[in-house]
Amino acid sequence: MLGALAGLGVLLALSSPVLRRRAPYVWWGMCGYPAGAVRVMWTWRRLADLQGLSVAKRPPLALLGGVVLKGRALKPVKPRMGLPRWKRGGLVVRVRLHPGQIPEAYAVAGEAMAHAWRVFAVRVASDSRGFVVLTATAWDPLASPSLPLVRPGPLLSASVGQWEDGRAWVVNLRRVPHWLIVGATRSGKSTLMASLVSQWAPQRVALVGIDLKGGMELSLFGARLSALATSRHEAAELLGRLVEITTARMERCRAAGVRSVWELPGKARPVPVVVLVDEVAELYLMASSADKAEVAQVSTALLRLAQLGAALGVHLVVAGQRVGSDLGPGVTALRAQLAGRVCHRVMDKGTAEMALGDLDPGAVTAAQEITADQPGVAVAFGDDGGWMRARSLLTTPGQARRVAERHAALAPSFAELGSAS
Repeated sequence: MLGALAGLGVLLALSSPVLRRRAPYVWWGMCGYPAGAVRVMWTWRRLADLQGLSVAKRPPLALLGGVVLKGRALKPVKPRMGLPRWKRGGLVVRVRLHPGQIPEAYAVAGEAMAHAWRVFAVRVASDSRGFVVLTATAWDPLASPSLPLVRPGPLLSASVGQWEDGRAWVVNLRRVPHWLIVGATRSGKSTLMASLVSQWAPQRVALVGIDLKGGMELSLFGARLSALATSRHEAAELLGRLVEITTARMERCRAAGVRSVWELPGKARPVPVVVLVDEVAELYLMASSADKAEVAQVSTALLRLAQLGAALGVHLVVAGQRVGSDLGPGVTALRAQLAGRVCHRVMDKGTAEMALGDLDPGAVTAAQEITADQPGVAVAFGDDGGWMRARSLLTTPGQARRVAERHAALAPSFAELGSAS
């Protein structure tokens, strides 16, 4: 028996490098996780002491003969840690906080934990009062993402890439109705937009575009678009008509005694509309006072669509290289209505703060760590409300254009958007 176990151990040791390269998740389950769990338990006491996470039972000040002595506890008590649990491509461990400790102290020690445990990264979160959850990721799964096998999703869902934990990254407008996507040039923003178009083009939805760069980006998908505005004047008219369509749908729901178009019978349910906005900053820039009224009209229309559209089948996907509060209060008000957030590499901290700062300051720091050699990598918020790194799979504009042309017959005319299916 011992000989068989020894032989199995030798076989695993010899095959480990090949297995890790060709089947990393299998390698992690067989070799990496057991070794990692032992390393976590073995190093925890010394790691906690060095990072100031251990706490002495006695105070550091003592009274001796009327003299106050100050010293260091001989045996500080480390925080109590549970057994490391297996996770696909990593492990998870739960730690009980000492009285007076806060999760931020563990977040500061995250880099030291990653080095001590020889993993790619350690993320710190708190799932309940008095506890922190340490999630260790064995390697960077976004270095070479592969789309996990997923079943075709429901209407308005798009599988666009992979989360850092290996799950499929799915943008579902039924769960999160409006999205803000920011990113500098060559950061992956256009690739993500192309992925979304290629996923929604075969579905029974209407795609409407607003591209103030003369339509250079969204005109590639023109065969599948029900309308495309390439100037702010056209955008103001298009958004105004969309508000009218939304209002008509509201009246139809009220007459039917329902609270959303999704509660209407199938034949009476209007076609969902996805409004794609590229370079949103161009909508808010004013060269003169004459532009002020038009900007106000666009801003008001976008805000109304964001406030009313979720229940009425009108959804916004707003993208831009730079989105900041300096563009005016209209942008900040719109941002508050866009619950879905994706932040690629950006050139200024203000854009990252506008995209993520109101949800989690830690996400802003993570977004600023994305480098130029990581195209497609982004910090995004999932359906559970928490943030995580993700990477979209490469979908070229040419590929998305061919998909759009192949499903051009599914594009309803703009006049049909206010009618039932």
